Amino acid sequence: MVRKATILALGLAGLSAAQVSNDFESGWDETEWPFYAPDCSQGGRVSLDSTTAHSGRNSIRVDGAGGYCGHAFFGTKKVPSGDFYVRVWLKAARALTAAHITFITMPDPAQGTNKHLRIGGQNEILMFNREVDDATLPDLSPQGVATSVKLATNTWECLEYKIGKDGSIETWLNGNAVPGLTVGGGASNPNANGWSRSSIIPKPTGVYFGWESYGGETNTFWYDDVVISESRVGCSADAGSPGNGGNQPGTPTSAAPTTLITSTVQVPTTTAPPPPATTTQSPPSCSVPQWQQCGGINYTGCTTCAAPYTCKFLNDWYSQCV
Repeated sequence: MVRKATILALGLAGLSAAQVSNDFESGWDETEWPFYAPDCSQGGRVSLDSTTAHSGRNSIRVDGAGGYCGHAFFGTKKVPSGDFYVRVWLKAARALTAAHITFITMPDPAQGTNKHLRIGGQNEILMFNREVDDATLPDLSPQGVATSVKLATNTWECLEYKIGKDGSIETWLNGNAVPGLTVGGGASNPNANGWSRSSIIPKPTGVYFGWESYGGETNTFWYDDVVISESRVGCSADAGSPGNGGNQPGTPTSAAPTTLITSTVQVPTTTAPPPPATTTQSPPSCSVPQWQQCGGINYTGCTTCAAPYTCKFLNDWYSQCV
């Protein structure tokens, strides 16, 4: 049976009225799931990998390059207009570090032109990042960091999240709710102060999986069994997928020991220059709350901390109000 990206409609038990899903067993359809590189792209690569998969044989591999222009993603614009849920099985070659990176990006016109709602890592944990004001969910305080989770390495993990039409966000890792990555919808999150200071309601127009680094950080991610739906499908291997190769729900599988990699996209040279590696001084009227970013290479936000906090240098790419 040929499996491909599908939009499943009415009448399928346990599935929503409309959803997009792909297990990549028929390959990487670059028309339905095109390569995406916001701003510029240099050095990253997206390819079909037949040596490892969560289910079946194939997954999509993203080799993430370092530097501002190391953008490399694949994904779809087929996103429900109201509440929507994303389920993806993913695997990281290396652990998240203190550096800020993104592995899921969503164009978000609610923030302005060419701005994104992003999921990635910083301070070794999973977090959301709102590009327009660089807010993080959770706050990157010690208390906020403790409410998120780390990604395992070289292990398939099930990441789910919901973006509500009211601006609410919910997140699950391997079926377990992540308190720090939850906001709105009646939920109480005392570590969402930076996020909640804006009234922006995200309206993503696409979902893209891959890699974006804001320093020299590199990594390799694999993605499989992707579902974008109007309702939560859970982590079962066959939940929402066109096929699961006979797997039991929720049970990862090992692919046949082949070395076939096809449909490789070699990212072209940069199409736009990176911004100057300097910190832009914002007007003195702005102020950055405690635990939020206040400086670093390529950072263009406010650099003045709210009283009584000061901007503390952590590394070349990140300074924080403490």
